[in-house]
Amino acid sequence: MEHRKRLLTAREAAEYLAISLDTLGRMGKVGQLVPFRTPGGHRRYSLAMLDEYLEGSRRRSPATTSLNGEELG
Repeated sequence: MEHRKRLLTAREAAEYLAISLDTLGRMGKVGQLVPFRTPGGHRRYSLAMLDEYLEGSRRRSPATTSLNGEELG
């Protein structure tokens, strides 16, 4: 469980999620992922945070969500 407390850099987090750094930045701007900030202002992401996001995105799969984001039920 200790590895889940490790903080990833933005590049590592983007690779973990298989997205671009730009997409990761946009996700932060809209509040989908809120990174920790180092004293120098660098973004850090915990594995637990990323796994929670991935789990949530699985629950909102395309099969259960319409094109405008509403649940189909």
